[in-house]
Amino acid sequence: MNYDYDFLIVGGGLVGGSLALALRDTPLRIGVVEALSEAERRASPASGRTLALSRGTAQILEGLGVWQEVAPKAMAIRHIHVSDRGHFGKTRLHASDQGVDALGYVAVARVLEDALERALEGLATARFRPARVIGLKGGRDGICATLRRNGEDFHLTARLVVAADGGNSTVRNLLDIEQDVRDYGQTAIVTEVRTERETNFTAYERFTESGPLAFLPLERKKCAVVWTLKHEAADELLAQSEAEFTANLQAAFGYWLGRIKPDSSRQGFPLKLIRAERMAEERVVLIGNAMHQIHPVAGQGFNLGLRDAALLAERLFVQTAFGEDIGDRSFLARYAEARHSDLGRVVRFTDSLVHIFSSGFPPLALARNLALIALDRFPAAKRLLAHHAMGYGIRL
Repeated sequence: MNYDYDFLIVGGGLVGGSLALALRDTPLRIGVVEALSEAERRASPASGRTLALSRGTAQILEGLGVWQEVAPKAMAIRHIHVSDRGHFGKTRLHASDQGVDALGYVAVARVLEDALERALEGLATARFRPARVIGLKGGRDGICATLRRNGEDFHLTARLVVAADGGNSTVRNLLDIEQDVRDYGQTAIVTEVRTERETNFTAYERFTESGPLAFLPLERKKCAVVWTLKHEAADELLAQSEAEFTANLQAAFGYWLGRIKPDSSRQGFPLKLIRAERMAEERVVLIGNAMHQIHPVAGQGFNLGLRDAALLAERLFVQTAFGEDIGDRSFLARYAEARHSDLGRVVRFTDSLVHIFSSGFPPLALARNLALIALDRFPAAKRLLAHHAMGYGIRL
């Protein structure tokens, strides 16, 4: 059978674009289907969101040849300060203790999108934009995708389709792949603030009774804020005046960075743990948010999706080198199994943080504060936590 492409990537965003770029030196014929035009992508509010990039993610991006462009516009995280509001426990991580220059970085999504866009422009990869997949028909030998562009439908054949089209994945819906959804009963309020004191390359994770509050350094005196609260409390805060909200945020965070001033509007996002029931289907594989969406505590979402793309690229390279079918069912099953362990570790880690640090039960509060003190005083335990923060994972 003759195919139009070896594989199609549906979704040319951060994860899908990274996958295409990772396979630039292979003989694979790649097609990328993107729902948004370039103008729509740049105007999208999603492009303005803040990304926490682990050290491992920066290394992957360096291998793709885009980190050199992103790095000057990213803020290094050299210190992580973890505390429990109203209690004595705290722990601090320092890049110098781990022998590295940074534990991670903070960047605006648009900076990374622009770098990937420029890198992809130099490739022979075919890009269909704006276009949407409206049908999929898979079989033992290949898969046919029906696309709609400018009101017209056309068909493309491939050996493999990679769904990287986000949380509302069209590909996943077309294949009737169900999702396992767990509602955290929380909303994340996202905003930006100016600070009186310099951030000193420090990321703050402050746990409150309703959920975690993160201050991520964007500039010398500017932070991105992710404040997780129960739905009712979040709705009240979102409805408050700017002065009222700022006063409540200051009270929850404290004066670690002096007085704070609002620097952007507020947005609220309901939080759920969402996992597709299957990562691989007949000649289709799901990666990134099409496969999983996790709690933002510890900032692991994009990092997890990029690891999906990195491992898939590595395995596709090997499969191609041996002349094997990249859409083979057993090949995709092995890939899905390999990613299962990483996803499971991240979910267990984030879930444990959410549940342990959102409880006001006194014995549990005492236990977690003792745990924070122990982490701060035992180098081996601190190394494990730092290892996770850098995107290398720990087993829990």
